[in-house]
Amino acid sequence: MTNEFVLEAITREFPEAVLGSSEPYDFLTIEIRKEDLKKVIHYLKDSSLEINFLTDICGIHFPENKEKELGVIYHLHNMKTNFRIRLKTFMPKKNAEVESLTDLYSGANWMERETFDFFGIKFSGHPDLRTILNDPELGYHPLLKEYHLEDESRTDKDDAMFGR
Repeated sequence: MTNEFVLEAITREFPEAVLGSSEPYDFLTIEIRKEDLKKVIHYLKDSSLEINFLTDICGIHFPENKEKELGVIYHLHNMKTNFRIRLKTFMPKKNAEVESLTDLYSGANWMERETFDFFGIKFSGHPDLRTILNDPELGYHPLLKEYHLEDESRTDKDDAMFGR
C-alpha cells in the first residue's frame, strides 16, 4: 500500500472532502473538510484499506488564522501493512466541534476528552465529554495560545537573572 494509492482511493470516494495533501517524511497527511471527516475515517477503517487502528487524536491552535484557528489531527494505522496516515481538519474557534469517533474506535473516548479539556474542541456524540486531566473548576483551556507562559504579576523575579 502506497501513499499515492490511499490518496487516490480517498479522492475517488470523496472528491469534495480532500482540501490538500502532503507527505512530510513520507507520512501521508491529508486535510479533510470537517463535515466529511467521520465518513472518510469510517471508509478507511471498513474498506479494503483496513486502516483500523487509531493511534492518536490531538488538537492544535493557530490564533493568527481565524478561519482555521483550531484543528484536530488524527493518526491512523494499518497494523498488517504498517501503513500510517495523518488526517487534519480545521475550524474557527467559535464553531469548534467535530463528530466523535467513539462509535468507530473505543480508544477515541479518552483522546477526545483530553482534546476537549486542553483546547475546548467539542466532539458531538461523545458519550461523556467532560474534563479528564485538568481541574473542572479551571475555567479555561490551557493549551490555547491565549495565555502568557509566565505570571506577569510577579514582582519577585528579576529577568536579568534569567538571561533576559
